[in-house]
Amino acid sequence: MEFLKIEEILSDQRAVFGGKSPGIERNIDFETALKHERIVVVSGVRRAGKSTVLRQFAQKMDDWHYANFDDERLINFTVDDFQTMMVIFHKRSLSKNIIIDEIQNVDGWERFARRIHDEGYKLFVSGSNAKMLSSELGTHLTGRYAKIELFPFSFKEFINFKGLDLQTVTTAVKAQVLNYFDEYLLNGGFPEYLNFNDTEFLKRTYDDILYRDIVSRYGIRNVKQFKQLSHYLFTNFTKDTNYSTLKDNLNFANTTTVSNYIHYLEESYLLFEVFQFDYSLKKQQSNQKKIYAIDNGLRNSIAFQFSKEYGNHLENMIFIELKRRGLDIYFYRSKKECDFVIVDREKVSKVIQVTYSLNDANRVRETNGLLEAMKELRTDNGIIITAHQDETLRIDDKEIPVISAWRWLAG
Repeated sequence: MEFLKIEEILSDQRAVFGGKSPGIERNIDFETALKHERIVVVSGVRRAGKSTVLRQFAQKMDDWHYANFDDERLINFTVDDFQTMMVIFHKRSLSKNIIIDEIQNVDGWERFARRIHDEGYKLFVSGSNAKMLSSELGTHLTGRYAKIELFPFSFKEFINFKGLDLQTVTTAVKAQVLNYFDEYLLNGGFPEYLNFNDTEFLKRTYDDILYRDIVSRYGIRNVKQFKQLSHYLFTNFTKDTNYSTLKDNLNFANTTTVSNYIHYLEESYLLFEVFQFDYSLKKQQSNQKKIYAIDNGLRNSIAFQFSKEYGNHLENMIFIELKRRGLDIYFYRSKKECDFVIVDREKVSKVIQVTYSLNDANRVRETNGLLEAMKELRTDNGIIITAHQDETLRIDDKEIPVISAWRWLAG
């Protein structure tokens, strides 16, 4: 690309980025990220606020350079143009802080990132594909980067967005929190949707991810069948699935295509596949799996709706919060079932049962599933999360905390 053209675009982008509101500060350790020398990689689903997080980093620096490769004017930008970009940056100032949005749109970007990191620059990059945190980074930037996986607003961030102070929880504050919890349960936490309450925004975001981040990137030819699979998985979130059943139900030629498509959906942070816990990796792969959605609001905007899905919404919400906390998550199934098994350094650290309401009809089933998982997986750390209940169950020699979801989510 021509020098003057790149310079004009970067100047425009800096003006827009610099004038952008930093918004609600996300729950990120900014101080540590700014102090260490590694590349800061902010990855996550589209429209979750990655650019805003980069703006929040910029606000904490004296000077910075900026580029955004989600700009159609830079569609012909190649790895060879990075040196031209650096000259333009140096022409403006000698700052060594560089911020780049959607960097994965430039093939070979990781080699550029490695070079300027080794030259002493502090680099902040964002991207909408989990592959950034796997093969591309792992191959070329091992030990040189720190990742921040960004999700839509957590409940704590949602409460902050609403302007509610949880330092002192009075009766009035608790009533407002419960109202906000019900809203968050169904509407999720995409910042722009919360600002404008526009369901079409969620639908557009979903379509952008499907077409721009998956269909285009991976060259999918049977777009209709791919969309049917995605829609089916969103509709049946939190439920059992396996590749053979999906192949038969949706008329795929083979299970490999089903597996690949689900992998693409995961890489774009739309869906997450959870395995049944087993000490045998082979059995983990062959057993039933469960699918969870990135956000309840996004899911509800495009999936078929069924009545009384509050339990599924709560389970999905808890799963996403566990992902947000960076935990390794499975589910348990033997004679009975337990929703989540948390593994830390190859050892089960906690088991979690989720039910919207613990009542006479389900109390035995839910508690027995948790107790069996605790016994079989050899952990004393088990809890039940409900929508609104707080109590302690005493069963034999065990004390089982029952925690309301809003308290657990708010920490």
